[in-house]
Amino acid sequence: MYLSIAIKLLLGLISLLVIMRVLGKKEMAQATPFDFIYALVLGGILEEGLYDSKVSILHILFTFAVWAVLIYAIEILVQRKDNLRAPIKGQPALLIENGNINIKAMDKNHMELEQLLSMLRGKGVFSLRDVKYAILETGGTLSVMKNADAEPPTAKMMDIKPPSKEISILLIDEGAIEKENLNFAGKTTDWLLSEIEKLGYERAEDIYYAEWNKEDGFYIKGYDEERETAK
Repeated sequence: MYLSIAIKLLLGLISLLVIMRVLGKKEMAQATPFDFIYALVLGGILEEGLYDSKVSILHILFTFAVWAVLIYAIEILVQRKDNLRAPIKGQPALLIENGNINIKAMDKNHMELEQLLSMLRGKGVFSLRDVKYAILETGGTLSVMKNADAEPPTAKMMDIKPPSKEISILLIDEGAIEKENLNFAGKTTDWLLSEIEKLGYERAEDIYYAEWNKEDGFYIKGYDEERETAK
């Protein structure tokens, strides 16, 4: 019985991984209510069959396979038929347009004004007068475009040309050299050890983390420095 439960759990895990692959690389906040139903139903199937000896592993495997095919078919259908996307996946709702609250859209999405204000505060907006557009996305998140006078000035507005920024690469993580990142940076272990020695570190094991980019060079914190900061 214990082996059967273990196999069923393994099948459930594999099925969840398959579903996440089908849904694509998205954050949970980006998942639509329909996406949530996929995982919810799958969890219910696994729960029903986990401790029920009448439900065999083959039954669960067959159910997962049918469910995966249905999910895949719906995803393909939604991609190819635009008219089905809205009823199945939902569509974004324009809650604020040109500074005006769309009351019909608010009512349709069962949104209260205080809920909208709370979501705006989560975006760092504390007054409706600062909002030009606000869109309720299908996953329930709020996208906000502020009025021009509420936006912080940009380098372009101030006619400033700041230097370009390079991505920082983590080369040492808790004393361990990140060799894949080192290869990505086009550097060698010998180069890294030589560079950190110039900065006063004898070993990589003495370093809590070390970032590097072409523009700014190294940003390093040793274990002793981190402990001193934490006091």
